[in-house]
This record gives sequence, C-alpha cells and structure tokens, in this order.
Amino acid sequence: MAISSSGNGAGIGGGGGGGGSCCDMSMKCWCRWRLSRQCLFSPAFFFFIGSFLLLGCVATFYAWLVFSPFARPTAPAMAATTMVSGCREDNEGSWSVGVFFGDSPFDLRPIEDKNVWKDENAAWPVANPVITCATASDSGFPSNFVADPFLYIQDDALYVFYETKNPLTMQGDIGVAKSIDKGATWESLGVALDEDWHLSYPYVFSYLDQIYMMPESSEKGELHLYRAINFPLQWKLEKVLLKKPMVDAFMIEHQQKFWIFGSDHSGFGSKKNGQLEIWCSSSPLGPWRPHKKNPIYNTDKSSGARNGGRPFAHDGILYRVGQDCGETYGRRIRVFKVEVLTEDDYREVEVPSSFHEPLKGRNAWNGARHHHLDAQKLSSGEWIAVMDGDRVPSGDSFRRLALGYASVLAVALLVVLLGLLLGAIKCIVPLTWRPHRLGKRSDAIFASWEKPKSFSSKVRWFCPRLNRVPTFLRLWIKPNTLSGKLVLVLIFFTAVAFMCSGVRYIYGGNGAEEPYFVKGQYSQFTMLTMTYDARLWNLKMYAKHYSRCSSVREIVVVWNKGVPPDPSNFDSAVPVRVRVEKRNSLNNRFQVDPLIKTRAVLELDDDIMMTCDDVERGFKVWREHPDRIVGFYPRLVGGSPVKYRAEKYAGRHHGYNIILTGAAFLDAEVAFKRYWSEEARAGRTLVDKYFNCEDVLMNYLYLNASSSPTVEYVRPAWAIDTSKFSNVAISRHTNEHYRIRSECLSKFSELYGSLSSRKSEFNARKDNWDV
Repeated sequence: MAISSSGNGAGIGGGGGGGGSCCDMSMKCWCRWRLSRQCLFSPAFFFFIGSFLLLGCVATFYAWLVFSPFARPTAPAMAATTMVSGCREDNEGSWSVGVFFGDSPFDLRPIEDKNVWKDENAAWPVANPVITCATASDSGFPSNFVADPFLYIQDDALYVFYETKNPLTMQGDIGVAKSIDKGATWESLGVALDEDWHLSYPYVFSYLDQIYMMPESSEKGELHLYRAINFPLQWKLEKVLLKKPMVDAFMIEHQQKFWIFGSDHSGFGSKKNGQLEIWCSSSPLGPWRPHKKNPIYNTDKSSGARNGGRPFAHDGILYRVGQDCGETYGRRIRVFKVEVLTEDDYREVEVPSSFHEPLKGRNAWNGARHHHLDAQKLSSGEWIAVMDGDRVPSGDSFRRLALGYASVLAVALLVVLLGLLLGAIKCIVPLTWRPHRLGKRSDAIFASWEKPKSFSSKVRWFCPRLNRVPTFLRLWIKPNTLSGKLVLVLIFFTAVAFMCSGVRYIYGGNGAEEPYFVKGQYSQFTMLTMTYDARLWNLKMYAKHYSRCSSVREIVVVWNKGVPPDPSNFDSAVPVRVRVEKRNSLNNRFQVDPLIKTRAVLELDDDIMMTCDDVERGFKVWREHPDRIVGFYPRLVGGSPVKYRAEKYAGRHHGYNIILTGAAFLDAEVAFKRYWSEEARAGRTLVDKYFNCEDVLMNYLYLNASSSPTVEYVRPAWAIDTSKFSNVAISRHTNEHYRIRSECLSKFSELYGSLSSRKSEFNARKDNWDV
C-alpha cells in the first residue's frame, strides 16, 4: 500500500505524523502557531502572569521599605575612569586591613583605642580599617579588596605589603602603602609586584642588608624569592626556592637554620587548608630539605594548619599563626606556641590569642572573619600589628544569588500550586506540549515498534498520571471549605515571603550598613540619650539596635530619675555607661563628661529608631562640618511674634534654621562647654522652668557664636517614634508642647538675638541627602 505525502493521502492516525497532529507539511507552522497562541492567551497563562505581577508589586513595596533610597557617594578620585572598576563586589570577599597596638602580641588593641586624632578630616579618633580597596585604588590601580598584610619597618616609616585583587584581570597583585605617623594614615604607593599569575601573601624580610619578598605563587607551581632593587616598588626575581605550589609560605631563622613553613594542596590525598609542610636549609637561598615528618599536618581545615601571617618571638618563645577555615575560608586566626623545631621533630600547642570576636556582625569591618596577622616589636618596646578582616564570609555573593533565584523558583512553584487549587490551571503537562510522536496511536504496526522501556513510553506513562495531581489536590484540600481557604491564604503569604526574600538576596547587597570614610579615614562617635525608669523598655531596644552600628563606640545613658539599670542587662555590642544625675533636669543632656573618648556625640532620644545607615550618613556629614549641628529633624523659626512650627512648615518654605538635638551630632568638646558657659546661664534657667527647649537653646548658642551656617540637615530613610506606643513622652500633647516652645523662642530671641535671617536651604550640599 502506497503512503501519500500529500494531505489527501493521510487520514487520522496516518503514517505521515503523530496522531491528531497537522499532517500537511505546509500547514505545520500554522498549526504550531495556533497551539502556541492558545497557550499564550489561556487562563493559566494570565493567572501565572497576574500572580507574578501582584507578588512583584508586593516585593517592590518591600524593597521601598527596606532598601535605602540613598546611593553611597564616591570620593572625587573615584570618579576617574581608573577608579570606576575599584571596590566591586567580589565573591572572595571585601577584605581590608586594620592596625593594632599593645604592650605585647597577646595584648593588642585596635587603633581607635589609642585615641589618635586627625584634625584635617575630623577623625577624632582614627578607627579601623586604615587600608581598604579605596586606599589601594587611589594610586591609580583599581582593587576589589586588600588582604594578607605584611609589615616592614624602616626607621620611622611603616610599609605594609598586601594582596590587592585587580578587578580587570581578576588576579592578585602585590600592593604597598606607607605611613609616617605610626599607622594613623597611609599613602598608597601603588603595585610593587605584578606577574602573569596570581600573587598573594607577600612575606617581606631582610637578610644581610638586603630586602626580600617571598609571595605565594602557587598558580605558577613554584615558590619564588624576589629581591628589592629599588625599595619598595621595584623587585627582581632572585631564585626559585621550591618547585612546589606552596601556599601561604613564610621563612624564619631559628637555631642557626632557616625554615620554610607552607602548604601544598596539590598532592594526592592532601586536605585543602588542613595541610602543613616544613623545609630546612642553612641559607635563605637554599638548597632546601624536606622535614622528616612532612606533612606535619594533613587534617581538618579548622585545625589552623594553614599559615595565617608572620610568626613572632615573645619572651624567647617562637609562635606560629594559623588560620581556622572550618566555617568559611579564613574564619579566624589561631596562635600556636612552638615547643620543638628540629630537622627530626616538630611540636606546637595552641595558646589563646588577644583578639575577641566582633559583636556587630556584618556592620563590623572584620565581623565575619579575620585570617592574617603580622605583629612586630617597635624600637620603643611597643608592639604594632596589622590584621585583615572581612564583613562577609567567602562566596557570599554567589550564595546570595543562588538563594535569590531559588526563592523565585519557589514562588513559581507556589503560584502553580495555587492555580491548580483554584482551577485556573487545569493540568500540569498540556497534551500539546508532549514530544513529537508521543500522541495516541491507532496504528498497531507503528505502536509495536515502540519499546516498552523506551523514553517515549515512560513519558506517555508519566504524563497522564501527573495530570491527575490537580484533581487529587482539590479533593484533598477542598478550596471551598474554611480549612481549604486557610491553606490558600497560607500558600499566598508563603509566596510573598519567598518573593521578598528573593528580592533581598538578589538586590539587597551583603546586608551590611557600612560606615562612610572621609578623606580616606574612618572614625567613631559616642551615642548619648537621656531617660528615666518609665522608659526602660525603650532603652533596651535602643541599646540593642544602635550598638550594632559600625561607628558607635559607646552608649552613655543620662539617668534622670528612678533606680538606674545594671549596664550588664543590656544586649549591647559596645559598652553601656549609665551616668546617674542628682536632679531631674533636661540640662543634664549637655553635661560636660570627661569620660567620653570621642569628639563626636550623637544626641539621640531613646524613642527614635532609624537605620544604622542613616546614622552613618549623619556622621559623615558631621565630619565634613564638625563646627555645626548635624541632625535629622529640621525646623524653621521666624515670624512676629516668633512661633514654633512642625517640619512641614520648613519644607513649604524651602529652608530651616534649627536642628532638633534630640537626633543630632555635636562636637562634645565645643558644644557642652558652650552650653555651660556663663552666657547660657539665663537660657538654662528657662529650660528648667519650662522643662523643655534645651535643644532650641543649643541652636541659639551655636548661631550666636558664628556668622557662618551652623546647622546641617540629613534626611533619614525612615524614622519611628516609639513614644507614640507609650504614654511617657514629654511632647505627647502637641499643642501644649508647641505653645511652650513658642514662649521659649520669644525669650531666647530677647537673650541671644533673632533667628529669622539665618536660613539654610535644602539641598545646599548637593549630595541629595538634605532634600
């Protein structure tokens, strides 16, 4: 029997194609377009797209609430084309370098505890980190992060060599920075060593009046030794020490021999980050002999086997620094006392280090991990150390992307489930989506050709059974019943949660509310709040939240009335000090306090909650204008008679002349002395009389002391006044509160002059933070 290739010769189930399909070859495109059009405009399609649009709107609202609308500013240098590529998010992390001081390597404190002040950028005090990707990029060489710092001390100058990750080549180079003020400020000198392969761990040392560097070159498969021919930027390859891909290797002289400690992860059975080898020689140039016990370690990666910086000697004892890579790469350093080091034996025992785990989490520059330490003794007898740190674990950016896309996939599955239960989606696998030739056959001859265990046979068996699931689900859950409706609501809100999580993971960054540097340096401030026993619940929430902000050094609680709380009862990441006052007065807010160790003080009422990013932005603006009151609540005072009005009035008149000090940065050294001057005595008397207006008085004192602008406004992304949920705020009766403040303004104007002519415009700084 002849089989015709034309449409006329093919009946239903004919041999020209699958059962039920369009048989005429000229009509196939039209048939497929018609099927796809049916799918495109089907109720299931509209339900799926509509659901995603609805969930997308919810996620957009969530992003509007949670994400800061303010972009992080870039330094002027970072506007250059060479800088645009620097400080990008990197899956290896966001490493930076801090400086520490102490009387011994086991008593090291961060530079902020040394109270080093720099007037040119209001770094009172200078705070870690002192070398960052921005520092390295300032020399014209973009960097994603800086890590593996090694010190080299030359007279009064300090040099730090470090790995800098080039975002263009995505490999490590060796950078160098110099300090001539004992580590307070660092000048990036550029890239000291750049090869065609990855470089890191730049171990620098001197021998016979020559300066050498032994960086990691494991990607090259060799351990190289370089000699400085024009320190610190020009180096020459002196020798290949070992034909092995040694990782994080250092060299020391001990008992008249030279020793190399390092890890070789390339060997069969070698455990990554858990292996350690030792090599011995009579000269730093070799030849090198392996230790008889090699590998010294081949164990768990949390053991500290991998080196974590320069070894040091203290009280005649040698100590090795290792890194714990158990939870994530470079999680923390571990210190080991070397008890025996000979060509035949090696023994060490772990001892406690001086470093405490940061309590601020990702808001701390080293909150997630620190994996490298170089501690050295200065000629003065003081110890100095450099250590790197990271606020995120290794692989964080990939992990967030994976979780974000997994959340979106979960949303898609939940939408399908919801559609099946509501009947918007009739089947899971439409019959028109089945592969070619999987249709129902009426031709027994062709059907017999198909093997029972073939893929097509399995698909034909599986699809009908999968399409029975919607019917089973609707019978089991019964969407029309109360319990069924509760299930539908639960599925919907679960989809909302997954959608918001996906947006947060994909677009929300690493979750850190980082500080803002000013002229390349970071600093710290003290938070001060005034309260009493009826507001203790506010205070506990206040301390827990704000103590995690990156630049907060201490929280001072001015206790005006009642039994003071025990500071140890607060869940705080920084010290909390309760200063008990003898009498209940609002003037106590500005008492001169010699125990405050920072010039910057954030006066913030305990009933105001805002993000750490808002606080950090305010601190940055204050460091740029330390002679001003910088705050978050502006007011415009004027008219005759003078009248106190709400913030909306200032907005309508496009300016302000007062910043409320219930949420403002001040220079404690200047502001508190000014407030308690003889000039302010009459004003303080009025504050006690009205039990109000201490913040207004401070503004008058600032304006009376300068002809320049004295206030700066920073708009918070959002702020919540928790006093609205209680009955303990002094300003809860708005009309009475405004009447008293208007009387204060009238009295202060008589004492200190009018404010009407001292108006600051919104958006005067052009940073979009004061609009």
